[in-house]
Amino acid sequence: MSFKMEPTPEIIALTEKCKANTGINPELYKKYDVKKGLRDVNGNGVRAGLTRISTIIAKEEVNGESVPCAGRLYFRGIDIRELTNGFNSEGRFGFEETAYLILYGKLPTAEELENFMEVLADSRSLPKNFVRDVIMKAPSKDMMNTLARSVLTLYAYDKNSDDTSLDNVMRQCLMLIAVFPMLSVYGYHAYNHYYKDKSLYIHRPDSKLSTAENILRMLRPDMKYTELEAQVLDIALVLHMDHGGGNNSTFTTHVISSSGTDTYSVMAAALGSLKGPKHGGANIKVVRMFQDIWKNVHDHKDEDEIKDYLKKILHKEAFDKSGLIYGFGHAIYSVSDPRALIFKQFVEKLAESKHRMPEYELYSLIEKLAPEVIGEERKIYKGVSANVDFYSGFVYSMLELPLELYTPMFAIARIVGWSAHRLEELINVDKIIRPAYIGIQENTDYKPISDR
Repeated sequence: MSFKMEPTPEIIALTEKCKANTGINPELYKKYDVKKGLRDVNGNGVRAGLTRISTIIAKEEVNGESVPCAGRLYFRGIDIRELTNGFNSEGRFGFEETAYLILYGKLPTAEELENFMEVLADSRSLPKNFVRDVIMKAPSKDMMNTLARSVLTLYAYDKNSDDTSLDNVMRQCLMLIAVFPMLSVYGYHAYNHYYKDKSLYIHRPDSKLSTAENILRMLRPDMKYTELEAQVLDIALVLHMDHGGGNNSTFTTHVISSSGTDTYSVMAAALGSLKGPKHGGANIKVVRMFQDIWKNVHDHKDEDEIKDYLKKILHKEAFDKSGLIYGFGHAIYSVSDPRALIFKQFVEKLAESKHRMPEYELYSLIEKLAPEVIGEERKIYKGVSANVDFYSGFVYSMLELPLELYTPMFAIARIVGWSAHRLEELINVDKIIRPAYIGIQENTDYKPISDR
C-alpha cells in the first residue's frame, strides 16, 4: 500500500456525493440573516470583540452620514505615520520599538528599549541540533509549512509547553518573535539546497543587530547589506505588524486562545490562516501580475495601452484570468491605505539605488490608472486604492528576497500582533469563542442497510 499523492477515481466519486448533499441555497443566508464571512451586505465586519492594540479608521461622520475617508491606522493609539516618522527622523530601526509598543501599550524609554532588545537577543537561539534535526529534515517547498512545523516541534522542547500563565505565555511569545526570522530563513536555505541544489548557508544572528539587519545577514551568502536596505525592510515589518483584531489570522489567534490551548498551537493555527492566498500571499500575485504587464505592454509609458491591458485583466482575458487587479482594494480601506502611502516614500529611494526606476515608474502609473479602470468597469463609486501589498512585493524583489519568503516576512512581523492579541484574550476573556450556526438539514428516518 503506497502513500496516495493524487485523488483516486473512488475519492473523486465520494467528493461528488459530498458536494451533492452539502450545498446550501444562497437565499437561506438572507432568510436567516446569516452574514457570510462575518460581514454585512455593506462589507462591514460583524463586531466580535474589543481590542486596545490597534485601531483602523476608514470612515467618518459627515452630516450624520458615514462616508469613506483617507485611511488611518493607530498602534496603541499612536498614528502609524507619526510612529514611523519618529524613529526614522532619529535614525533608528523601528521593529523592536514598535513591538514593545504593541505588546506593552506604551512607547519605551531608551533604557526600556535597550533592555527589551537584550531580552530578544537572549531569546534568539534554537534548541541544540534543532536546525539539523527539524529544519533540514524533510524540507518543504512551502516556507509557511516549514515555519508551522518548526513552531509545533518547539512545543516538544519546552518543558512548560502547556502552561498558560501570563508570565509563561509572555516568555513563549518573546521567544517566537525572536526566532521566527531564523526559522524562516533557515527553512528557505534548506529548501534551496535540497530542492534547487544550491549551496547551503547557515549564518548565526548577531545580537548587536536589529531584526531587519539579522534577516538580511542570515539570508545572504556574504552577509552584506546596505543601511537603506535594512531600513526599508524594517519599515515593511513595522507596517505589517498588526491590523486590528478582525483580520483572519488575528481572529484565529483569539479563537484558538479562547479554547485554553498552548501558545505553539495558537501560532501554528495563525500561520495556517496567513498562508492562505486570500490573506498573506497577495504581494506574490502583485509581482507576477506586474511581470506579466511588463512583458505584454509594449510602451511602458503609454497610459492608454496600460489601461487597455488592465481592462483585459479585469475581463479575465489576461494574466491569471481571475478578473482581479492585485494590490488594489481592501476590506476596510477605500480612499487610501496608510501603510501603502508610508511605504511609497521609501520605494522610490530604493528603486533609484537599485537602478530599477523604469519599473518604479510603471508601478506608479498602474497605481494611478488601476483605480480609474476598476471604477469604470466595476461601477465602484466608493473608491478603490492601492493597498500595502501593491508595493511590498516590489520592495522584496529589490531586496533580493526570494518569492518563497514573501509570506514568511509577513509572519515575522505579524507574530508580534498575534502575541499581543493572545495576551489580550487571556487577560480579558474567560469564555471560549463559539458563534452559532443554524442547522437547515431536513430530518429523515434511519433505514436498515438492506433498505437503502
